[in-house]
Amino acid sequence: MPLETAVASAAPAVSRTEVRERAARNRRLGVYGARAAVLAGFLGLWEVCSRTGVVDPFNFSQPSRIWAQIWQWVTHGTAQGSLGEQIGYTLYEALTGWVLGVVGGVLLGIALGRVRFLADVFGPYIKVLNAIPRIVLAPIFLIWFGLGPASKVASAVVLVFFPVFFNAFQGAREVDRNLVANARILGASNRKVTLQVVIPAATTWIFTSLHVSFGFALIGAIVGEYIGATKGLGLMVAAAQGTFNAAGVYAAMTILAVVALFTEGLLTFAEKRLFRWKPADAGDGR
Repeated sequence: MPLETAVASAAPAVSRTEVRERAARNRRLGVYGARAAVLAGFLGLWEVCSRTGVVDPFNFSQPSRIWAQIWQWVTHGTAQGSLGEQIGYTLYEALTGWVLGVVGGVLLGIALGRVRFLADVFGPYIKVLNAIPRIVLAPIFLIWFGLGPASKVASAVVLVFFPVFFNAFQGAREVDRNLVANARILGASNRKVTLQVVIPAATTWIFTSLHVSFGFALIGAIVGEYIGATKGLGLMVAAAQGTFNAAGVYAAMTILAVVALFTEGLLTFAEKRLFRWKPADAGDGR
């Protein structure tokens, strides 16, 4: 009799779990379907307006021309070389600048967040540097480092560093003081407190900045290539603009958006793997 009671009580629980999973799956499918419908509706309206003359197809182009341009680049390459080479060149610059900016921002942010003396000394200088419009530094980097990837990496670094730094700094400052005190009571040194308490507690803050900062790294690389380069998606945008090829400009922007979405997906996947202990956000539509 107790066995029958346990089975009977477990059945509704399993049923409720299946219902919740089915509801979550249906919601995800609904979200993906709505996203696809919005994109299809936008592209369709754009195509119709271009073909009927509501918008000027010379200036605004149209989705069919953009797709034809992308396909031409895929099959025949670009004036600067193969499309894959241009994407790889831009990704190399963006990823290198992103890694350097993240490492520098995290190390300096944690250090200044942990040591108030350093924060008091370097804080004003960081605020001054942060106030400088960093895009205008791209021409200076071009003069310093030339047309190669170094100038684009430098542009990406300065764009990535500050959001990562401020998040890491705030994360180090927001650590629960009770955790730090308990670690010290247990005999932990400053180094162990930083490595085993502060950095894990600040990881959520740091990961929040990583999503935004990689977009900044791409912007830095593209702007640097647009100003002066020998390869890359930014150079393709500049070349298309120089020949009044609106379809080429939009095609390069579309490729850049796909690359950004792909890398964002990788970051989201890594974050979910690292933070599997966190409860899922009910309002998260991803």
